[in-house]
Amino acid sequence: MRANKIFAFTCCLLIAGCAGSEKKEVKPAVMPAPEVTRAWLDEYEPKLREAVKGSHFELERRENLLVVTAPVQGSFNPDRPQMLLPVSLGPISRVAKLLETDQDIAVVVLGHADSSGDDAKNRELSQQRARAVTSIFRLSGLKQNRLQVMGLGSDAPRAANDSAAGRALNRRVEILLTSRDTMQGLIAKYSQPAKAQLKDAPKVAAVDQGKQGKSE
Repeated sequence: MRANKIFAFTCCLLIAGCAGSEKKEVKPAVMPAPEVTRAWLDEYEPKLREAVKGSHFELERRENLLVVTAPVQGSFNPDRPQMLLPVSLGPISRVAKLLETDQDIAVVVLGHADSSGDDAKNRELSQQRARAVTSIFRLSGLKQNRLQVMGLGSDAPRAANDSAAGRALNRRVEILLTSRDTMQGLIAKYSQPAKAQLKDAPKVAAVDQGKQGKSE
């Protein structure tokens, strides 16, 4: 009888141990309350506008994000396409300076290319450009838990690629400001982006002075 009790007790321990070793369910990130999101957006939008004032960078408010866009034309060296021009360092540095002491804000830097040329090379170039921008934020002290970088190639165009003007718009680096609570969800969103169908997109009026036949 004693042996049976010991055996039963041992089985219970084994079962409990197996249950405890099961992989825990990963809970989705808790989204900040809408009023909290609006508060930091309202606080940072005028500061960012001042930071990029006088540059060719663009600032856009997208739902719970603030997005600073650096067009490739005028931001990167035409002869060394992965290298930032000196004129771009000022606005990027000023944006980075705003975030030095605010541990609640995270940055996701996305590199984009047009669809001309080889897809793999376009993706690599978009990654290199995004890293060039990211390096400025790293110099300002942002750590990996607040700073992520991705090269998307031509997967997320903002205009049709069937014109020089559209391709010029698609060659860009975006600096996305978000709360740390939602950064991982944002990364997941762009990890496997679906290519947009923009054949019916309106024509744009931007001027493209880049080389034709390949992405820059």
